[in-house]
Amino acid sequence: MKAWSKRTQEGMTLIEVLVALVILGVGLLGAAAFQLNALKYTDSSRMTSQASFIAYDMLDRIRANSTADYTVNPPSSGNPGVARDQDLYDFNSNIVNFGGPSATGSITLSQRVYTITIEWDDSRAANAADSRRSYVLSSRTAVDPVAAP
Repeated sequence: MKAWSKRTQEGMTLIEVLVALVILGVGLLGAAAFQLNALKYTDSSRMTSQASFIAYDMLDRIRANSTADYTVNPPSSGNPGVARDQDLYDFNSNIVNFGGPSATGSITLSQRVYTITIEWDDSRAANAADSRRSYVLSSRTAVDPVAAP
């Protein structure tokens, strides 16, 4: 073998290094995008779970105080002396604490079935400027009266 041909086979060329860096860079950017999407969807899932906890908590409070009317507007401040007012205040403040000032909650009653609806802004996960998500929970809170034969 000639001396000059042996010397040209040593090491890598600059082009090989640049190609390797481009491939590595594209791979790292793809991994970062994948991680970012995973974080967005995890946050959205966490918010849905939190809305579920708040709705079930309110439904348990309605069941515990079944004689009160929970379809009224929530008071602006808590009142520990009146269970319904305190429950509605806690419900409203829990929603604002988890979903921000644009989050809303409502309670409706139709034929002994309570429906609790919680809405919040989920634009971070949806990649849209105004993307509202909602969680709806419906449940009967009282037992139907037994008819006499």
